Parts: sequence; C-alpha cells; structure tokens
Amino acid sequence: MGIKAAAAFVILCVPFILLTIWALVDISIKSFKTAKEKVIWYLIGLVPFIGWLIYLVFGFRRGVRPDRMP
Repeated sequence: MGIKAAAAFVILCVPFILLTIWALVDISIKSFKTAKEKVIWYLIGLVPFIGWLIYLVFGFRRGVRPDRMP
C-alpha cells in the first residue's frame, strides 16, 4: 500500500470513527426507558460505518439527558 492510498484510507475512515465515538458517548450520557433499550442502541452504534447514522435518525430523540429530565 502506497502512502497516497494510506492517506486516502485515513481521510475516509476518520470521520466515521469520530461519528461512531460521538454516538456511543451520546448513548452513554442519555437515559432511556429501559436498560435493554440502551444496550440495543449501543449495539447499533457499534455497527461499522452506518450505526451512528441509524442512531442519529431513529434513536437520538428517544433518550433524555439527565439535566433535562422532568
């Protein structure tokens, strides 16, 4: 693998890794209705390249941040 190919690989993969980390941190911070639901979102968030997007579209608004709880 040449240096250009390695650089292209890193440039393409880093955003997905950062978005995955963001999703996992967000899941960790939020409270969900059940622990089972939180575990399911963790597992979805770990799916490579698309898990963060699934969480963003379907799960982002399901959790509640502790500072915003009634």
